[in-house]
This record gives sequence, C-alpha cells and structure tokens, in this order.
Amino acid sequence: MMRPEDIPAEQRAMLDPRRLDASAELVTELGMSDADVEEVMDLFHALRRWHQASEAHSEATRRFMKLNENDMRAVRFLMVARREGRIVTSTMLAEHLGITGPSVTKLLDRLEHAGHIRREAHPTDRRALSIVVTDETRETATASVGRDHTRRFAVAAAMTSEERRAATRFLRELAALPVMDHSAPPVAR
Repeated sequence: MMRPEDIPAEQRAMLDPRRLDASAELVTELGMSDADVEEVMDLFHALRRWHQASEAHSEATRRFMKLNENDMRAVRFLMVARREGRIVTSTMLAEHLGITGPSVTKLLDRLEHAGHIRREAHPTDRRALSIVVTDETRETATASVGRDHTRRFAVAAAMTSEERRAATRFLRELAALPVMDHSAPPVAR
C-alpha cells in the first residue's frame, strides 16, 4: 500500500489544490490549514488509486472470461437471479442493461455461442424463453470475480462502523454531485 510520503513530489504537486485557481480560492475561503489540505490530497490520491485498481481488476476478469463489460453485467445479473430463484427473460435483461431488444439478442447469441448461457423453455410462459448462466461460467465467475469481491469485503469488514459510515458518506456525496455542463457560464458561489 502506498503511503502519502511515497507519492512522488511531482505527482503530489499536481494534486495540490492550492496550485489551481478555483480550489485555491476555496482553500482560502474555508481557512484550511496545510495539514487539512494534505489530508484532502491523501484522500483524493487514494480515491484515484482505487479507481485505477478497480479498473485493472475488472479488466483482468473480463480478459480471463473473454467478455466485454456489458457481457459481464449480464452474467452477473443472471447469477444473482439464479441465486434468488428468479426467472430471467431477454426483455428483463435488456431492461436491466438499458439496451434494445435487437442488442440483447446479439448479446445472448454471443454469450450462448461462447458457452456462458443457455436459453431454456420458460416454466410458466410457453411463448417466452428463460435465460440461465451455465454452471461452468458460474463457477469461473465465482472463482475470479467472487474472490476479488471477497477481498474487498474483508477490507470493509475490518474497518470500524464509524470508518465505514464516513467512507460511505464521502462516496455518496461525491456520487450525488451533478454532472457539470461545462459549456454553460459559471455560476457564482
């Protein structure tokens, strides 16, 4: 794990909000001490490293399973549905993924051809087919994605309740920030 003092000075300087016009004004306005600013920089550096690591883990799993991102989302949805005893149709999967009927058909054809899913007769609607993940894919996904998820869960489980609540609050507040329209004129604070 990289400690704050292990971050190269040049990289650390690029994260320093005191060097950027908009955030430098905020640092002054909030009356933040240098120690406060350093803690914020450490927090955002850790967040950046987590984002990079998360992307690397996801990419490694997709490469291993030979699936693209939407394929992985479909397999994950089918695995959860199976575990919960729910029957999934192509319409449900299209809705979950936010894609059209023809796109879900192509996705299912690709997954079926690769041996990741099966289309089976729907148990209550003879006009529909149910989509199920194959045992082999479920086992492979559990061994790879499941193992990564278990390691992340263990990190969160080792934190105190207060630490988890603080991290959750921070991430929720970041996620709640609206996407900015950068073409719109700036709004005065």
